[in-house]
Amino acid sequence: MNRVNNGFSHSVFYIISLLLPLISSGLCMDPFSYDQTLKSESECLMEPPQATVTTGGGGFRELKINDNGGIRNVVERTDLEEGNIYSISAWIKLRNENQGKVGMILRRDNGRKVYGGEVMAKKGCWSMLKGGINADFSGPIDIFFKSDDLAAAEISVQNVRLQRFNKTQWRLQQDQVIEKIRKNKVRFQVSFPNESSLKGSVISIEQNKPSFLLGCAMNYRILENDRYKEWFVSRFRLTSFTNEMKWYSTELVRGQENYSLADRMMTLAEENKILVKGHTVLWDDKTWQPSWVKKITDPKDLKNVTLNRINSVMKRYKGRLIGWDLMNENVHFSYFEDMLGTNASAIFFSLASKLDPDIPLFMNEFNTLEYANERIGSPVNVKKKMEEIVSYSGNKKIKGGIGAQGHFPPQQPNLAYMRSALDTLGSLGYPVWLTEFDMAKCPGQVKYMEDILREAYSHPAVKGIIIYGGPEVSGFNKLTLADKDFKNTGAGDLIDKLLKEWKQGPAEIPIQNHEHNDEEEGRIIRFSPEISLLHGHYTVTVTNPSMKNLSTSFSLEVTNEMGHHLQEVQLVINA
Repeated sequence: MNRVNNGFSHSVFYIISLLLPLISSGLCMDPFSYDQTLKSESECLMEPPQATVTTGGGGFRELKINDNGGIRNVVERTDLEEGNIYSISAWIKLRNENQGKVGMILRRDNGRKVYGGEVMAKKGCWSMLKGGINADFSGPIDIFFKSDDLAAAEISVQNVRLQRFNKTQWRLQQDQVIEKIRKNKVRFQVSFPNESSLKGSVISIEQNKPSFLLGCAMNYRILENDRYKEWFVSRFRLTSFTNEMKWYSTELVRGQENYSLADRMMTLAEENKILVKGHTVLWDDKTWQPSWVKKITDPKDLKNVTLNRINSVMKRYKGRLIGWDLMNENVHFSYFEDMLGTNASAIFFSLASKLDPDIPLFMNEFNTLEYANERIGSPVNVKKKMEEIVSYSGNKKIKGGIGAQGHFPPQQPNLAYMRSALDTLGSLGYPVWLTEFDMAKCPGQVKYMEDILREAYSHPAVKGIIIYGGPEVSGFNKLTLADKDFKNTGAGDLIDKLLKEWKQGPAEIPIQNHEHNDEEEGRIIRFSPEISLLHGHYTVTVTNPSMKNLSTSFSLEVTNEMGHHLQEVQLVINA
């Protein structure tokens, strides 16, 4: 109680095991909810757990595997209805290999394939593969399971399940989860010295800072245009800079560092109480190194200038950032690993964590959520890379983070796949951010953007989102939020709507219920009704219109540390 006083191009199809009777493992797993990876990651499950379906969808089916005793690779065909979302799960294990990536493929009669999800399966242990499809057609599909590296006889599959959701059911599930992970129920216990101070008193609540932030990137053009600045600071409390902190921007010529643009943007952000997430210390793509760095051929020389870069930029902004994209795209690319050795990323994380141990250090990748058929930057590969970094000597306790850039194609997103991808990225327990979210213009852009942003907001692993967009003058042509006259586009209206929705509005609540006297102190104690509040920092004010001297304010933080339990706050009024 608080108290306040004054990738599959060369895949191999494999055997799907016959469904066997379930032997209870003592676990009860819902394959269609969130975060199942987190629940089963730490132990070897010798038998697939019993599933419990309570998610509010319809059309739950346990898909039977073709039972002819031979090598079969198609789950019994199932029909889809256009406009629905289908979550599909299966339990996978390997028979001989220690581990290998296994993917789910959904194939139509016309040969078109949709990649539904993946898992890193293990020898002798059952792992849940989750995913699915947003049906943009009606008709039958066949469900396959595929692997690039494993032969058919290496893999077993059991308990393939499917559940259908219409859009209303999916949104209802999101809203229910948001109530659990983004809010807490709060009740105030108020102690008054007498009846006069109690009668007519009201508790007012105003949020100063939400815990979950929907931010927006900015670039140097904000320094040149006052209207861009006014547009930005009136909306956003979180940002990152697109290019101004990158190495090629701050050290164009070797040995001549110039942080003037980044410094001016930092000052602008700090003056307007806007948090900044640093982007980026290093970029693992050779193409985007400073031109003079690309000419270095001596690994020792490259190591020296790289260590100087890390020290320079991180020390300069220490204590002023809420996180760093330390390694950008080090799953897709490997410039530093190729030049300095396979542990280059891990060594950089080790050094950076010593320079600034108080903020999360992110790997930042693309295509982790956007493309279910991504082979290189897939969630499984991103997770594997982060595990390699953490397993390096001395890195076990670093503050890590996973950045999913989120450059979505201009088409209907696969929300079932996205949910499973976030499960995988979040399974290490590090914060996951959408760091560069955008979508190219298309007829359904605003609707698809809302689907994606709500899916991210309703996932427990996601701690923040940064939009890569802005007014026309900012040069964000892919995602334009306001025209040349700073009038909102449809996408801008959506962002404004979500900014308002994800910040708790002011509230006034009466003081009532459960009156009793504290005989020892002779005081009157009353309780407010319960109120559901978004996590964040609040100012709580108790006022009485008939008593000018009764207006007392308190600070309150509503956090997820209480879990789903009621957060009861004691206020002692002495006026």
